Amino acid sequence: MRFEFYTLIDITETRARFNKTDPAWHQQQNYLTFVQTLGLRVNTVIDRVENKTMDIAELGFGSKYKGSQQVWTGLFYIEYEHGLSEEILVNDFNLVPVINNLQETITLKDCVFDTKNKQSKNTIFKCVD
Repeated sequence: MRFEFYTLIDITETRARFNKTDPAWHQQQNYLTFVQTLGLRVNTVIDRVENKTMDIAELGFGSKYKGSQQVWTGLFYIEYEHGLSEEILVNDFNLVPVINNLQETITLKDCVFDTKNKQSKNTIFKCVD
């Protein structure tokens, strides 16, 4: 099964080593948080993660986010059918802490992946097969 994801949180994989003053280290920590949360239930393989500026009007983010934004998007897959679902991913990711003020173009009130709130949803999952 393959899934797409879209997030307004900077999850750039930098491979930066420990240095709390380096923004690249904070980006790496968000990436690792994302990967580890994906792997709570099944082994996942991330096919790609891209960062691009795009119009988010049709993606389903929270109503407070509009226009053109930085979006981290990608594809991952799992080896067996029904190991994950959009509902499971939404529940697992909701309110997981993140580090903000990196390369995001949004302002976060709460520093979390938000997958449920109609106004502040910043992360979306879609099953593609």
